[in-house]
Amino acid sequence: MVEKIFCENCRKENRYTIEEKKMTGIIRGTEYSYTGKEARCAGCGAYVYVPEILDSNLESLYNEYRENNGIISLEKVRALPVRYAIGKRPLSRLLGWGEHTFSRFLDGDIPTRQYSETMDNLYSDPRYYLTLLEARRGSVSKYTYDKSRKAAERLINGEYSEKINSVIIYILRQCEDITPLSLQKALYYIQGFFYAFYSHFMFDDDCEAWAHGPVYRGVYSRYADYHFNPIVGGNTNDLPEFSSEEKSVIDSIIRNICCYSGKILEKFTHSEGPWIITRGGLDDKAQSSKVIEKKIIGDFFCHIRQEYSLVSPEDISIYSRNLFSSLS
Repeated sequence: MVEKIFCENCRKENRYTIEEKKMTGIIRGTEYSYTGKEARCAGCGAYVYVPEILDSNLESLYNEYRENNGIISLEKVRALPVRYAIGKRPLSRLLGWGEHTFSRFLDGDIPTRQYSETMDNLYSDPRYYLTLLEARRGSVSKYTYDKSRKAAERLINGEYSEKINSVIIYILRQCEDITPLSLQKALYYIQGFFYAFYSHFMFDDDCEAWAHGPVYRGVYSRYADYHFNPIVGGNTNDLPEFSSEEKSVIDSIIRNICCYSGKILEKFTHSEGPWIITRGGLDDKAQSSKVIEKKIIGDFFCHIRQEYSLVSPEDISIYSRNLFSSLS
């Protein structure tokens, strides 16, 4: 139940409910099926028009078109400026496009295959981006060049954000016996459930669908020498500060996820949509560095919250216990 809206049928303002349903739409002469949303008056059950829901359905239709035609997702397009710490207009100039070309794609315009391939290559290959930045550095200011170069190098070197580092420090302090495999899964579940409860992600870092489950590459590089042994080094007295919302999710993951071994958590993630979808049918042991798109993670954990009627982060225990039981 959300805010009120005027219902044309009962002629008064009522709250409304949102239901998911299968819908179809036509783009460039071809019909596509997608999962959309429909708002109905809580008083009489009649359909009510909500502009935000219409926009959401249109985006879902376009996403279906993109997926079926091998066009880069809107999420990836919108991630590019953040990923490389560059504005939309400087990025457009860097690519040799018109001043507002990238801005149109950022707003939802569907690119041609050629534009799509270029942006997809930029997203997946920081080295390609860095080469382009060096070759066309004269098209952007020195400040933009320096800032963007540092962002690309951070991705290439497998570094990670201060936010995820703060979460790691906290987890290591609270968990005396945690392996790199368990730590990776804890970070993944923190990211997913935080989005499910608070509608945004805790950190910007990308997660990849490796053979042993979701992995944050920089975190792997830092703790690779521990292999399957517990990580040492969480004895600092200076704990990071988090908002009450952040702490509620992190603490719940420590209690309800970190209590399982890394191999059990690997089985958890191997049974879930984000890892399965991103791997695209690869054998479980096959190597892969495909990024698990944040939209896939967000949508999955929102669905889990709804399916299990999770009211607060503490209720994550309901999901973890059920998942563990299903493996027995």
